[in-house]
Amino acid sequence: MSPEPRGQSPEPGAGRKPRAMSLAGLPAGFRLWAGFGLWTLGSGLVACFPTTTRPPFTAVPAAPTFEIELQVPQATRALALAFDADSLPVRRTEPKDGWLETEWFDAKTLHATTRRVVGPDVVKVRAFVDPSRPNHSNITIETVYRPLADPSRSGRELEVQVPANNMILARIVVLATKLARQYGGAATDTIASAPVVKKP
Repeated sequence: MSPEPRGQSPEPGAGRKPRAMSLAGLPAGFRLWAGFGLWTLGSGLVACFPTTTRPPFTAVPAAPTFEIELQVPQATRALALAFDADSLPVRRTEPKDGWLETEWFDAKTLHATTRRVVGPDVVKVRAFVDPSRPNHSNITIETVYRPLADPSRSGRELEVQVPANNMILARIVVLATKLARQYGGAATDTIASAPVVKKP
């Protein structure tokens, strides 16, 4: 009779649970380098997936603010509908992130324009919607123009709030008042801080 085959020896490490990666047993300098590398990698991944579509700036200081009794997404949609109803050429609406903006448009015709963006006759409207009291939102609406052209400065740096007697600002004040009455809330003094520019 031939001898029975012997059982094969298990491979080294067979049956053991895999060990979690640890930097504890590494030299201090290497641990610092490796930890920094992992942090940099994580930061890069976060940067590739932005958490908001909002512009990287806030409204200009003189922009009027009012409150309505709607949460941010609903308030943003209601504002976009009000802009559409008032023939303002909305370019982008982001209800989740609470903002919207129009095209640059002619203040007289309300049509999007390809004219040079200089002077108060070509304007853009942006709205920023932020949570306030429970189930309420603050809406800040800027109506901006560029008083001059300066290639050494960014477009945003050149934008200022239109003067208080601007016809588009007047439409915005009426629109804000209607929304505040329709949904409840409180409107602020919307034109007190805006400078008045007299026509020659």
